[in-house]
Amino acid sequence: MSSVIAFGFFSILLWAVANNSVDLSDTLSRVVRLGTPIAIGALAGIVCERSGVVNIGIEGMMLTAACFGYAAAAISARMIYGDALPESAAKGVVWLPLIIGILGAILTGGIMAALHAWLSIRFKVDQVISGTVINIMAVGITGFTRTNFLLKFESPLRAGLPQMPLGPLADIPLIGPILFDHKPITYLMILMVIGLNFFLFRTVWGLRTRAIGEHPKAADTVGINVNRMRYRNVIIGGMIAGVAGAWFSLEGSFGFDDGMTNGQGFISLAAMIFGKWNPIGAFGGSLLFSSADALQLKVQAYNFDLPSQFMQMLPYVVTLIVLAGVIGRAKPPAASGKVYEK
Repeated sequence: MSSVIAFGFFSILLWAVANNSVDLSDTLSRVVRLGTPIAIGALAGIVCERSGVVNIGIEGMMLTAACFGYAAAAISARMIYGDALPESAAKGVVWLPLIIGILGAILTGGIMAALHAWLSIRFKVDQVISGTVINIMAVGITGFTRTNFLLKFESPLRAGLPQMPLGPLADIPLIGPILFDHKPITYLMILMVIGLNFFLFRTVWGLRTRAIGEHPKAADTVGINVNRMRYRNVIIGGMIAGVAGAWFSLEGSFGFDDGMTNGQGFISLAAMIFGKWNPIGAFGGSLLFSSADALQLKVQAYNFDLPSQFMQMLPYVVTLIVLAGVIGRAKPPAASGKVYEK
């Protein structure tokens, strides 16, 4: 309910600031689009923390996946098409390199998550420290890759994932542009929210995941290999974060810049806490934070007396305010962050 109220508040505020000239459908569509990487990152955090492993390295996983997802798309396009796309390919969407790029981002996220799992489960490193290592390492790896390779590499591919309106559904007044006129990863995000909510609360895997996150010793006594399942789930979480990374470099824009995730991985963790480790709740939290982002983007297009930097701070200020009011009442899984030993 809080996310719905806040969502409506920001939409009304946008309308007022723009002197009633804001297209509400366009604004809400932008909120869903900007909420995509936040929601996907929150899902990654839910899979990890429901298993008992804190993962603050989602930001680093997303950043690395964005870098290597773009690199995979650019390299594969060069290998397939050479120096220039043929005329037939240039006129349409070049799907194969983009799909390879998404798969590369997912693989990269999984590898980074495997490192986090190895450090925090095998060597019992503090999970917050391990996640911090992932974030710092991601900045170094991606910066080196961009400076020494991507800036010097010429790819024939010039455009990322296309807009894909879903036929007549996209023409439905108000609802159509908000839900049915997006790019592929945004649609995938909506399916992932629904899918993870089903698997987490309606399947054996979900029951076991929640068991090892709440009471691992009891789970062990009934034959569940706690640490092996934690390994698997953390890697799955990293692969989900890889999809969020692909959004930045293959859908939100086509290219890679240093630090392009811009703290969205940390906001994802805030959305996860706001949603109380529930996929649907985390999605609502993601819309709350992305509505603040949409607000500052819209306001910058109009004459507004405040400096633009103040508006750019808005998503992070909202994050702090929400966490200050919610985190005291949100209870994480009981074994989250705790090493399990037989």
